[in-house]
Amino acid sequence: PDLLPACNGEITTMSFLQDVVDILLQYVVKSFDRSTKVIDFHYPNELLQEYNWELADQPQTLEEILLNCRTTLKYAIKTGHPRYFNQLSTGLDMVGLAADWLTSAANTNMFTYEIAPVFVLLEYVTLRKMREMVGWPGGCGDGIFSPGGAISNMYAMLIARFKMFPEVKEKGMAAIPRLVAFTSEHSHFSVKKGAAALGIGTDSVILIRCDERGKMIPSDLERRILEAKQKGFVPFLVSATAGTTVYGAFDPLIAIADICKKYKIWMHVDGAWGGGLLMSRKHKWKLNGIERANSVTWNPHKMMGVPLQCSALLVREEGLMQSCNQMHASYLFQQDKHYDLSYDTGDKALQCGRHVDVFKLWLMWRAKGTTGFEAQIDKCLELAEYLYNKIKNREGYEMVFDGKPQHTNVCFWYIPPSLRSMEDNEERMSRLMKVAPVIKARMMEYGTTMVSYQPLGDKVNFFRMVISNPAATHQDIDFLTDEIERLGQDL
Repeated sequence: PDLLPACNGEITTMSFLQDVVDILLQYVVKSFDRSTKVIDFHYPNELLQEYNWELADQPQTLEEILLNCRTTLKYAIKTGHPRYFNQLSTGLDMVGLAADWLTSAANTNMFTYEIAPVFVLLEYVTLRKMREMVGWPGGCGDGIFSPGGAISNMYAMLIARFKMFPEVKEKGMAAIPRLVAFTSEHSHFSVKKGAAALGIGTDSVILIRCDERGKMIPSDLERRILEAKQKGFVPFLVSATAGTTVYGAFDPLIAIADICKKYKIWMHVDGAWGGGLLMSRKHKWKLNGIERANSVTWNPHKMMGVPLQCSALLVREEGLMQSCNQMHASYLFQQDKHYDLSYDTGDKALQCGRHVDVFKLWLMWRAKGTTGFEAQIDKCLELAEYLYNKIKNREGYEMVFDGKPQHTNVCFWYIPPSLRSMEDNEERMSRLMKVAPVIKARMMEYGTTMVSYQPLGDKVNFFRMVISNPAATHQDIDFLTDEIERLGQDL
């Protein structure tokens, strides 16, 4: 009760917030200190029992509140730590962090110019710039920041369906033919999830075969489209992936665009992970053909290191999102306001309440310039190539696919000494399956580093190393391989 808006609460408030900022600043500095753990791991039941997390009727003191803040950060994963390689989104950008603090203090909603004047304009400017980088003339089109790539992909499906059958908005799925979508077998699970949520159904998402590098095979796509049409289904969307989750593969966008044009199907590119490469003159060729897409997902919170969350859906045709999603709520989107109503963007979103995500990206872009993002991205790709070159012929390592990685995903098995002389049979496979999970568990117990693993298709558990943290160095890559060897030596 001593904090603002309490009477004379200014002094207490300032000192409380100063204490919080001190706790946060200590955490930030620790995040980049390689001698600290990436994680202080405890099992869920231990952590539940060790502290009192329960909510009570009576208030706690501010001292206890500060203690809660410290405890929470004590067990948080340091996602900005140079040795955290577990997710596609890593790193901690200082300007992005400052922008996030500002956004929280401003605490407004993104639906109208009336209540978010600067933020709405920045969203307009930033999305237009992103569309320019995709290659749409003059940055034409539309877009929105959504709560993550899964929702951006779902928006794309929603809009593609509306474009083909506008009556679906009022009449629902019963009024239209059976739709089918196509995506690669390595694509993100959100494509199926979106189909389930939109009532299209996961069975209506047809998975297209990939080559050994994880790229969609265009001839298989065309074959499956013809097959679906023969059965009387209506193909409405192809979702190509630019930077797959596990292999970091880029689908052949030009060939896919040709097929989509031939059969008049909406082409979506899920560039949640690979979109950032558009910032790099050296690497953007991997997305050649993206300018022919009807919609694009691009998550600056992944490769570009913007604090979570920051995901954009970009749409080539202007006005489509609005007509697809608008409900004309008269208490929010009054038509007789005294300013240009085109800046009231809330009615083109599915959400009503929408967090301000754009400011982090915009402020970072101001601070770095496009060239700063380019340098950051080029560095991460260079580190991935360094890791690949280091382990491709090293004893105890096997690559999951041949050739240098296209993105920063490096996929490999660590083969413990006990398995190195075994012949390649069922028993070796089943033993190899258990290696990565044990090494990962030990990593987390020691808290030294984190890297993810998974099986894929007929391949047993392998490590998927990804680099998107500009704080990482060659030494951190060396540390990771040494650590894997140290923790897996006796298996």
